[in-house]
Amino acid sequence: MNNHTKGEEGRRILIVVENLPVPLDRRVWLEATTLVAHGYEVSVICPTGRGWNALYEVIEGVHIYRYPAPIEAHAGAIAYAREYLHFLWHMFRLARRVRRERGFDVIHGCNPPDLVFLLALRYRLFGVRYLFDHHDVCPELFEAKFGKKGLLYRVMLVWERLTFACASVSIATNESFRQIAIRRGKMNPEDVFVVRSAPQVEKFEIRPPDPALKKGAGIMMGYVGVIGQQEGMDLLVAAADHLVNVLGHRGVHFAIVGFGPHLEEVKRDVRAHGLDDWFTFTGPLYGEELLAVLNTADIGVSPDPKNAMNDISTMNKVMEYMTLEKPLVQFDLTEGRMSAEGASLYARANDPVDFAEKLAVLIEDPALRERMGKIGRERVLGWLSWDHSMPKLLDAYDRIFSKIGQRRAAPQTKAPTPNPSQTPQDGSARPVTRR
Repeated sequence: MNNHTKGEEGRRILIVVENLPVPLDRRVWLEATTLVAHGYEVSVICPTGRGWNALYEVIEGVHIYRYPAPIEAHAGAIAYAREYLHFLWHMFRLARRVRRERGFDVIHGCNPPDLVFLLALRYRLFGVRYLFDHHDVCPELFEAKFGKKGLLYRVMLVWERLTFACASVSIATNESFRQIAIRRGKMNPEDVFVVRSAPQVEKFEIRPPDPALKKGAGIMMGYVGVIGQQEGMDLLVAAADHLVNVLGHRGVHFAIVGFGPHLEEVKRDVRAHGLDDWFTFTGPLYGEELLAVLNTADIGVSPDPKNAMNDISTMNKVMEYMTLEKPLVQFDLTEGRMSAEGASLYARANDPVDFAEKLAVLIEDPALRERMGKIGRERVLGWLSWDHSMPKLLDAYDRIFSKIGQRRAAPQTKAPTPNPSQTPQDGSARPVTRR
């Protein structure tokens, strides 16, 4: 059988992702390795970065084709146009190479941006189908970043509509996203599957804390994620200021794990509030180092502000705190409450004073922290872990291949279970993406 002939076992997938390298993007890595473990041939196009600088390599059976990462745009139409044109050029270039070397029957496009449909249109003439992996609601993301709608917001809506129109199947990170695919995207409900971003429980082991990480504090708050414009780090710093300097909880510490375009700005904000002694910025951590910090934290914090995007987004950090039996505080977001329920306290929308007061409640009540931690762990084990998302992913692929006309090949499951926690080549460790 040559590379361009479909056969009973010839389920060939091309995954395209723009905003993070693979395997750093945990959701994409879990999807890719799960598909490989079930007999699929998987190729990935993604940028370089964060220690993943090889332009081509094979990891756990996944063939990864990388292109030089562009300068990430944070403001202005010209900056975004430059970033997206860079992505589009390399996406089409590398897709031609993958088609020649390995072939593909399905393009699995991950947003943002909502532009992978252009590649899907290019190969639709050859019988290739498009599966849309809906990571972010891009129109709402634009609104959250710039505080307005306007012309570019309407452009985002058009791109989103074209994306859904080109997709044979869509996978959503939660029920809110599924409803957008059905209502705004006009997709058949039978073609939309909820595949939650979820931790792989066996990789998040509960371990004893490391007291040295607390820097002498009695209680440590932990944050893990991207440090960007829409993650609410300014609100977290304001809450810490109120907690320490107004409520008098001076025996606390905040461990901030992650990277992002606003890291230096957040550090300046901490300094301006006189809170340097209460904050540690670890940079990105992965594997054992990440587990050490999260297991040492007494309380997880998720300060993402309430806006049109965050309210319907599932935060990875919330799931990871819960997996390690950590109670958490977050603002009252629809999907945040759906994920955590009784494992979290919920502050009034974008109110750092109330956020601080909720932290104080947990600081002063160890028994409540323990009860909430157990609730979170039970929710993950019961229905929120990757073990529960994986069958939905495979169902989505069965659906799209039924549209292609291939009958299902017998799964060729490989052991062991896919491992999402690779260590980058620079020896650093895995941060969690904001979604």
